[in-house]
Formats: sequence, C-alpha cells, structure tokens
Amino acid sequence: MGNKELVVSALENGTVLDHIPAENVYKALNILNLKGIENQITIGINLASKAHGKKGIIKIENKFFENDELNKLALLAPDATVNVIRNFKVVEKKKIDMPEEIIGVARCMNPKCVTNHQPIKTRFTVKAKGKEVSLLCHFCEKISDTKGIF
Repeated sequence: MGNKELVVSALENGTVLDHIPAENVYKALNILNLKGIENQITIGINLASKAHGKKGIIKIENKFFENDELNKLALLAPDATVNVIRNFKVVEKKKIDMPEEIIGVARCMNPKCVTNHQPIKTRFTVKAKGKEVSLLCHFCEKISDTKGIF
C-alpha cells in the first residue's frame, strides 16, 4: 500500500500565525475575535517545533490584521510570528510586540472589581519581565498573571 498524505491547501491571500504555544491556540482565536467569522481557518495544534517542543498555527484566508489587534496575541504567545500572504507568497513576516495597555480583552481576577459587576470595559497596563507577563487593573489595581483571564 502506498503512503497516504493529507495536505492542507496553501493560502492564496491571508495571514498565518505561527509559533503559538499549543495550549493557547483556542485562546488566540478568542483574543483575535476569530470565532464565528466566515473566512476559512486552518488550525494546527501540537505540531513539532524545534524551539518550543510543540506549537500551534492558525491560517486565516483573506484576513489581515492591524498591529494593535495582533499585539494582543503577545499576551498568550510572545514568540509568535505573523506571515502575511498575497498571491501564495509571504510578502511580510514580523514578530508581534507586547502592548502597553489592553482594553476589553481580558477579565480582572479580582471578584470585587467594578468591571465584574458593571458594564465597564476592563483596562490593564501590561507589565512584562522576560516571558513573564502580568496585568495591572486600571480600576482596582490588582495584578493578575495571564492564566485564566481570557
């Protein structure tokens, strides 16, 4: 019997998000508001990675992101790379930057915070030390790590 191979079609136009920690791929879909969009999305989880052991990848057809949208991804995947594809070719490859502030993306871990009881968008100042990221709530001044806030 011959070898069987499954092939994922190449993107003609769109964005490839690579080097996402495997455990954060679904959170990345949420933080980028990709759930429910009509575009074709290909997701790979637990793919082999020389640098990280296992990684995730998201390919989105005909979707291009603004830098501020992508920078939110740094909270979950600080080593992620973004490949912009046009006419089946990578026309831009970039790293994402850690944002200084995020608004309305994560929830405050303080159960008494006003954002958990009133219709107020959360607002955090991002504090990064190497790979460790924490968020300082603008309203209650509680510091949270990025686990469990998305």
